[in-house]
Amino acid sequence: MIGRLNHVAIAVPDLQAAADQYRNALGAKVGEPQDEPDHGVTVIFIELPNTKIELLYPLGEDSPINGFLEKNPSGGIHHVCYEVDDILAARDHLQATGARVLGSGEPKIGAHGKPVLFLHPKDFNGCLVELEQV
Repeated sequence: MIGRLNHVAIAVPDLQAAADQYRNALGAKVGEPQDEPDHGVTVIFIELPNTKIELLYPLGEDSPINGFLEKNPSGGIHHVCYEVDDILAARDHLQATGARVLGSGEPKIGAHGKPVLFLHPKDFNGCLVELEQV
């Protein structure tokens, strides 16, 4: 059901410093910041030959990233994102196997302009999983 790894998301306490580190120290291709109000984050994508790194920074006081950074002030891996062909079929299959979909269970549009869902980390070995329809 899952396809390739789309990205690994890292919550960061300083978005510009993290972007500069990837650009200057690692020589990576770094995108521009983009606000994602529906998800409460500002993101920057780092383009790699085989996947992406998504830097996450809180957008507003209600951002879910605030709580993560309170527990992890230096930042850290927040989630992994896998591609799926049909997000509704993936959701239905996962729910039938007992996996919990976060939120209402209805896909939202993610940072790539495609439907996404998040799966409860307790159902996936402590890892928050994002699914993105391709």
